[in-house]
Amino acid sequence: MKARFTQSFKAQTVKKAFSRSGDTTLKEVADSLGVGHSTLNRWMVQSRVQEFESFTATESPSLRLMSKEKRPQDWSLEEKLKLIIACGPLDDEAVNALCREQGIYPHHIKQWTQDFVGGAKAKAIAPSETKKLKHENTVLKKELNRKDRALAETAALLVLQKKAQAIWGSSEDDSQ
Repeated sequence: MKARFTQSFKAQTVKKAFSRSGDTTLKEVADSLGVGHSTLNRWMVQSRVQEFESFTATESPSLRLMSKEKRPQDWSLEEKLKLIIACGPLDDEAVNALCREQGIYPHHIKQWTQDFVGGAKAKAIAPSETKKLKHENTVLKKELNRKDRALAETAALLVLQKKAQAIWGSSEDDSQ
């Protein structure tokens, strides 16, 4: 029979797994609580996407933070910009601390900054320039297709010429 666990047990188990010491493995935590290792892993993933009802404001702040973490790609442009501005006057150590609080890495801030700067440059291309580039691209594709067909035709003629020489011999053989 499949064991049924209450939501509060799942929440406490995940809390214990997240707060385990560095020398305790996840497998050891699962074994000590009588839960399968893969089950505990699944619960941890579910807690990150807030599927446990018992994760409320009364739970520990670190667990609440882990359950509400967003992936870097889930941040809106406005949130990214606010964090870039907040990190502007800070030194590296303070930036690292702020990033840990937000659940991201400092390289995300650098990448977002580059994206904002690069985004301004990318939007500077005028619509007429885009149209001109598309037309040039079309012309080049047509020329490439024409050259591909010519190359294929030349290769076919060479193969036929070699076959004809193999069947009838070369014209040099006739002159001897």
